[in-house]
Amino acid sequence: MATQFLRRFFAPRSLVVIGASPKPESTGGVVLQNLLQAGFPGPIWAVNPRGYKEVHGVACFRRIADLPETPDLAVVCSPLSGVPEVLERLGAREVRAALIVSGGASLSADSTSGRSLRARLQRAALHSGMRVLGPECLGVAVPFVKLNATYASQPIRDGSVAYLGQSGMLGNAMIDWAAGREIGFSHLVTLGDSLDVQLPDVIDYLNQSARCRALLLHLESFQNARHFMTALRESSRNRLVLAIKSGRTAEATLSPVPPTAGIDRRDAIVDAALARAGVVRVSDSDELFDALETLSRFKPPKGDRLAIVSNGVGPALLAIDKLIDGGGLLAELGKASAEALIEQKLDISRPGRNPVDLGGSATPEDYLDALAIVTRDPNVDAVLVLHAPTRLAPSLATANALIEARQRFRHRLLVSWMGLKEALDARAACNRAGIPSYVSPEKAVRAFLHLVRYRQVQHLLQETPPSLPLDASAERRQRCHALIDDALARQRDRLTHQETGNVLDAYGIECAPSEYVFDLEQAERATERLQGPWAIKIVHRDNCEPFRYDGESRRQAASLIQDLEQPGSVVDAVVRLETRISDTLPKSPIYSYCLQTMQRGKGSLQLCAGITRDAEFGPVIVFGTGGYKIDVMADRQTALPPLNLRLAQELIDRTRAGRLIREHSEDPPQAVAWVARLLVKLSQMASDLPRLNGLEINPLLLNREGLMAVDFALDLGASSTQAIMPYPEQLRETLVLAGMDVEIRPIRGEDAPLITHFHTFLSEQSIRYRYFHHKAVLSTRDLAQLSQINYDRQMAFIAVRHREQAIARDQTADEEMLGVVRVWNDPDNIRTEFSIIIRDDFHGIGLGRLLMRKMIDYSRQVGTLTMVGTILSDNLPMRRLLAGLGFALRVNVEEGVLEATLRLNEPQSDWQRHRLEAALD
Repeated sequence: MATQFLRRFFAPRSLVVIGASPKPESTGGVVLQNLLQAGFPGPIWAVNPRGYKEVHGVACFRRIADLPETPDLAVVCSPLSGVPEVLERLGAREVRAALIVSGGASLSADSTSGRSLRARLQRAALHSGMRVLGPECLGVAVPFVKLNATYASQPIRDGSVAYLGQSGMLGNAMIDWAAGREIGFSHLVTLGDSLDVQLPDVIDYLNQSARCRALLLHLESFQNARHFMTALRESSRNRLVLAIKSGRTAEATLSPVPPTAGIDRRDAIVDAALARAGVVRVSDSDELFDALETLSRFKPPKGDRLAIVSNGVGPALLAIDKLIDGGGLLAELGKASAEALIEQKLDISRPGRNPVDLGGSATPEDYLDALAIVTRDPNVDAVLVLHAPTRLAPSLATANALIEARQRFRHRLLVSWMGLKEALDARAACNRAGIPSYVSPEKAVRAFLHLVRYRQVQHLLQETPPSLPLDASAERRQRCHALIDDALARQRDRLTHQETGNVLDAYGIECAPSEYVFDLEQAERATERLQGPWAIKIVHRDNCEPFRYDGESRRQAASLIQDLEQPGSVVDAVVRLETRISDTLPKSPIYSYCLQTMQRGKGSLQLCAGITRDAEFGPVIVFGTGGYKIDVMADRQTALPPLNLRLAQELIDRTRAGRLIREHSEDPPQAVAWVARLLVKLSQMASDLPRLNGLEINPLLLNREGLMAVDFALDLGASSTQAIMPYPEQLRETLVLAGMDVEIRPIRGEDAPLITHFHTFLSEQSIRYRYFHHKAVLSTRDLAQLSQINYDRQMAFIAVRHREQAIARDQTADEEMLGVVRVWNDPDNIRTEFSIIIRDDFHGIGLGRLLMRKMIDYSRQVGTLTMVGTILSDNLPMRRLLAGLGFALRVNVEEGVLEATLRLNEPQSDWQRHRLEAALD
């Protein structure tokens, strides 16, 4: 239901507190007093069956039915066991939003009979048609509308930071932490047990708020990963998002999630998901506010090279340890900087090298002189100033000198004022001047690493990499589906070794040449077709399951015999393997024997790559060091599909295997490119084959000749849903227009170069009609926003023609873009806003009408209610096109534009009808 009725939680016109009590220590009493203290401007009523005439000066009624009018919001504080009946009464009164702060009872008791408290609450909410937030939550506070519907122990100050969490008590602590740092909130919400309103619903709502400039998240679990990722990615494109996740270990998880096959530490998947969404993850609550303070004040540096200027080497060494452990880099000063520091005798411990040690006799002027040198060094991305108070350089005097001279320093400065008494005034002065200061070197370095991490995750969010042509044709993909259908029809939940090899081949992944045989005679003949020495593997049901390490390396070794020199040895090996498996695994049917030439030499590295499936996030791409031992999982890193080349390279760079490739390959860039292409193919496979449960390629050999899959396994499961919606391949179509073949397809991240080239064919007038102002150059951020879209919230269809037909300025392109139509949906799919632009040299051939019809049909199919757009009054061709397509045009005299509207589908509920009327009002 997305944001349905959520306005009533965050901007209610009136409200009622159910269970309000005159006892000041009761939950209902605290909530009511907080509402009054905040100065809520609308009517407030109380309901209590004891028959009070008023509670804390608010009119009180015995029953909900006695209320003088229907409130926008009901805040329920009565005992949880009776809340289902309360919801039914609220529903009868047509209340559409209920905030349940009540708690203290088990929701799951008596769950087998369907009479659990959770089931009763859900039924009551469903039958009443209302939205329910909670139970067992702190409540909702929106200070700028004077709403504090919480049982918080202190007032909540207004600000621009939204806090969204799942724990009421942690929310209370957040309020106290924020108050201590003078941080205010635009919104504060805790969801409790989330019976109805979910975390992504609230993120979607907050994404529409201009007041919310930063979002702090406390996460426990994920109930709808795709909705969560879509809402989060949308949010982090427009504001800073920080997250803290409890349950890093299985012991700290209240609702245990099944382990993910092939992954030693499941929390790594959460790391990968948050990074892909452009979110900075922190470890604890204190770090959350440190990161907020740093990231909200400064732009992230261009790199991760840190220089340190200190009046003592001891604190600098502590900072360096923290920096290296956190993945940062200690900047190496350039020759000019080193010589200047030595000439001015500013660096006493290791002259001319980082860290710069000014010594205990350093004065504020020495700091300024050293910073003037270090901040000009092109090898330095940021500078950390460490200061311990001395007679020659008191903390406040040094701070004032830095503040006065800070405009001289090109790089961002972070300062750690060590100590307590003298340091307090220095920290306060720097904070007032906008220079972040920290109580210890370690905290200052951690702040720098937050800046670096934010830059990294934002790059992942806005990546526009080169295109990758996929080797798998539609016909080959269909053969893969046929293999899966056949296996499932035979009651098999996995493919054989040979079938898995066929799937890999369909996606252009090279497998080691293999002969599959079924008896001794076939095994001997197969040696004539393959060069020796050989390895032979018995293929049986148990070893066709990927990521099976529970028996350490013995299970895989028991199925394989290597270094066979003679054909007779191969025959003997078949006999031994059959006997071994029949004795040890009698219930595992034998499918075949796989004979291969030994793959040794050529400087090969053993890697592992594949696809696993997570219970919360669906398909996950894995990569790391290869081998059959369980300890290979220690190097295994994860990424959420879909991947492109840049995202695949980022995954490689996070592994020890990636470092080995760069250190030992004859051509490291080429080797990394080979692996990245394979990972993108696996990503495509995860999208194309939703019944693929797991795929392990191990070992995957990398050498000077390329990549080769030597051993592999694939199992099957129910159809999965990716956390990030994959490329909608099924929407592609090719049409003939004006005598040429034109392909209409959804845009993809790799199309950024096409957009740049397309933009050169647009006149100033065409650009003004599209953007309402002249936009000569598209920035990297513009290209990312235009090409990298969330397909379940946005859609863009581009028209392209291929190179053999193109007469383009850039003859190196495989295709050129002729036009594009876009829509942006609201979270509830009520209203979508369109835009369209056609290349000037393709006007008048019907391309605009073709693209608009494609988008109208698509929007109808996905259930959008109405399509709207704004065009300039003098754009006569667009006015004619829209009128011909059935759009209603209305003049907005104040803005000097035309507003176009087309009804696509009829509302299915009163709420949709209300939202539609409000959207068109």
